[in-house]
Amino acid sequence: MTDTLTTTASETTAQTLSRIGGLVRDARMHKKLTQAELAEALQTSQSAIARIEQGKQNVSLEMLTRISEALDTDVVGLPDPNRPINLRITGGRQLSGTINVRSSKNAGVACLCAALLNKGKTTLRSLARIEEVNRITEVLNSIGVKTRWLPDSSDLEITPPARLDLDAMDEAAARRTRTILMFLGPLLHEFDEFKLPMQGGCDLGERTVEPHLHALRSFGLNVHATSGYYNAEVDRAVHPTKPIILIERGDTVTENALFAAARYPGTTIIRNASPNYMVQDLCYFLRELGVEVDGIGSTTLTVRGVEEIDVDIEYSPSEDPIEAMSLLTAAIVTDSVITIRRVPIEFMEIELTILADMGLKYQISEEYTSANGATRLVDLTTVPSTLTAPKDKIHPMPFPGVNIDNLPFFAVIAAMAEGETLIHDWVYENRAIYLTELNTLGASVRLMDPHKVLINGPTPKWRSAEIMCPPALRPGVVILLAMLAAPGESVLRNIYVINRGYEELFSRLNELGADIQAFRD
Repeated sequence: MTDTLTTTASETTAQTLSRIGGLVRDARMHKKLTQAELAEALQTSQSAIARIEQGKQNVSLEMLTRISEALDTDVVGLPDPNRPINLRITGGRQLSGTINVRSSKNAGVACLCAALLNKGKTTLRSLARIEEVNRITEVLNSIGVKTRWLPDSSDLEITPPARLDLDAMDEAAARRTRTILMFLGPLLHEFDEFKLPMQGGCDLGERTVEPHLHALRSFGLNVHATSGYYNAEVDRAVHPTKPIILIERGDTVTENALFAAARYPGTTIIRNASPNYMVQDLCYFLRELGVEVDGIGSTTLTVRGVEEIDVDIEYSPSEDPIEAMSLLTAAIVTDSVITIRRVPIEFMEIELTILADMGLKYQISEEYTSANGATRLVDLTTVPSTLTAPKDKIHPMPFPGVNIDNLPFFAVIAAMAEGETLIHDWVYENRAIYLTELNTLGASVRLMDPHKVLINGPTPKWRSAEIMCPPALRPGVVILLAMLAAPGESVLRNIYVINRGYEELFSRLNELGADIQAFRD
């Protein structure tokens, strides 16, 4: 049943898919499984299996690996799935076409954690199928939560057990994501004592957890960090007696406070709250759970919680403004006309204003509403433009300022603009350093200190190069986008961090005319 997949220049995509389909069919029949049984094992539909076997369905490396595991057979000879994924980018090509912004990574992650508050079934519609979500679902599954992707969709169904089993937690998955810290708020309602592995994620320098702990002490949570764990104890006699003042207007800090307030059967006032997009989405989600939340979009939230939540709900997280900025940047650096649909304009207005001052021309449609019933969307069409450097530095601020996750994209945009641009990344002490990798591709980026870079543009000549992907999500994407501008063949190695935050980014850029190929050594 084992075959080695080889594709020659003369072998068409249709022939390749037909060949894969035949191998899958033969392996399934050898195991005496029906299409329906294989579909159930893969959590997909029988019709999807039929299309694969008929050679009428594109099949990802991930799906081939899952099929091989389900059939206990190497359906095709694939590289070791544990080896890093690399990208080969042939740059210097203009893009064209239309692309949709997909649902927000950060909003989806917040709602996924909030599902722990609910004893009923939660279905998150059009959830981003990214590595960050994979790590969280691995953790949830290990402690007894049942998750399954509904057939032929990106809808995730989450069903909690009667009692969570924290002793069985998949610590390897938990340590690979900073999101594990967001379990503190939901779990304090379930356990008097518990522990969580210390979190991982992007390498962005030291990020203190004290703002989280400060907010949650009002609900009786005390945490001591020892030997790689957060050891938590909950004093049920403690509850908020005055407004909670967050000492950091952070997104995840605000979310943890909301988790704690959601099942406190009283009124909680949270001040200095983040009004950012993912926090707003979480508030709308909590409303669906029966929690009253006032002040959405402001820095003061009033929450009237309920002691028990047991409802079956469906919710659609809104579109991702950071992905929208990524796609807009791709158009700018390749001097392309593309239409980006479903842009959450409320969370892009400052960035677009700065870009307009730099000379960017674009057209936007009338506004319409996201599936969550609240977020304002537009369609945006780029126009090739001559850019000049902004008169002032570019720096992030809490919403409604420049989003901290959008700031790195201005580095590669500044490399296209005439003049000097100063970018001040005051939040993270390591991230600005990664932007100097643009020099390898021909840009002029000077590190002023761990928080500032000075960029001279326009780049006279982009050049291809081989670069190890920075261990931080947004700088990694910035390097990828710069490679789109560089004529010739570039290689970006070990792009796991990009897959943490983007779903099928490379294949979707290819649909616009890019030439990006994934490979493993």
